[in-house]
Amino acid sequence: MDFSHILTEPYTLTLTIVMALSLVFLCFYYGIFYFRVGHYKGPKNKKKSDSAPDSLPPVSVVLTAQNDGEWLKTNLVYLLEQDYPDFEVVVVDNMSKDETQYVLKILSENYPHLKVVPLTENANGYRGKKYPMSMGIKSAKNDILLFADPNCRPIDLTNFRWLREMVSGYLGDKTEIVLGYCGLQPKNSPFNWLQQYDNLDYSVEYLGAAIMHRPFTGNGRNLSYRRSMFMKKRGFIYHYSIPDGVDDMFVNQNCTSRNTSVVLTPDSFTLVEPMPTVAQWHSYRKHRTVTHKYYSFWLKLHRLLRPLSVMLFYLAGALLLVAGTMPWPVLAAALLVKLAWEIAATSAAAARLMAKPVVGWLSPLLEIYFLFANTILSISPLPKK
Repeated sequence: MDFSHILTEPYTLTLTIVMALSLVFLCFYYGIFYFRVGHYKGPKNKKKSDSAPDSLPPVSVVLTAQNDGEWLKTNLVYLLEQDYPDFEVVVVDNMSKDETQYVLKILSENYPHLKVVPLTENANGYRGKKYPMSMGIKSAKNDILLFADPNCRPIDLTNFRWLREMVSGYLGDKTEIVLGYCGLQPKNSPFNWLQQYDNLDYSVEYLGAAIMHRPFTGNGRNLSYRRSMFMKKRGFIYHYSIPDGVDDMFVNQNCTSRNTSVVLTPDSFTLVEPMPTVAQWHSYRKHRTVTHKYYSFWLKLHRLLRPLSVMLFYLAGALLLVAGTMPWPVLAAALLVKLAWEIAATSAAAARLMAKPVVGWLSPLLEIYFLFANTILSISPLPKK
């Protein structure tokens, strides 16, 4: 094949450079994030989760509930039965009108380490979870806090070691934030595959960045930080007026390369049920991303590079194919390299984070779908409810 004509045709040369640079960036991205998360073994000085009881610090598990009686009946007992020597579970009942208060009353009679914080009115008028969460944190008696949601439970229901595993992420006095992973209950449906990939992609992004000592956010369904840091940084006071971001904004503003660690052992994972409808899923995704506009310019640029590279890779390849100035076997080889590397990397991360294997095999198609879906999501209005 003769490629000398490329140097004399600016159109072909430009598209070739764009496609090549996009391919190189995407291969680096899949390797740095997906493969790194898939093969992460943890820090060398990580504490053992089976340490002697006397060496384990006391922990407060904090969650807020609002009309979550059914979820509390199903999941709260798994938090209360953790194999840990000294811990409490603090549940803030945020003006629930269902059976939440009765469920908590019955459980508190059987579990003395369950502390219920009832809120009967919104004292400051702010929307969202930040006020009830701050009340739960202030009511907690221990310095190490671990957060979950009522619809969330540890993924392993046989050994009750979730607390031990997450606490093992505290590598010393400098560690103030520990990031964990929350997965989705797998089901055999295309809608579930979409949710699985979306959750996997979001998790790999923030976990991979933290592993590279560039943390920027966390997942409040499995997150830990110190109460002393929360008080020192004045909690959510700087963004109380923003309903969303109880986990995202606080971690983004306070995480550093030195004070943040990651725990990715199977026993440390939590699990939630997937959204039952497309509308609810869309609302959840919109609320999850609405605070991204408060990120720094460089973080916004970094998060834009991947979707931009995907778009440029396929667009440049299509234009070269239509123009006929680049032999199709070369374009096919570039596409094959991209797909094979992406599938291998995504499959590695999916296996490590216990997502459905089909997510790895379908990752090229799902990536293109979310390229458009996320663009629409970014310009769509925030749901009123």
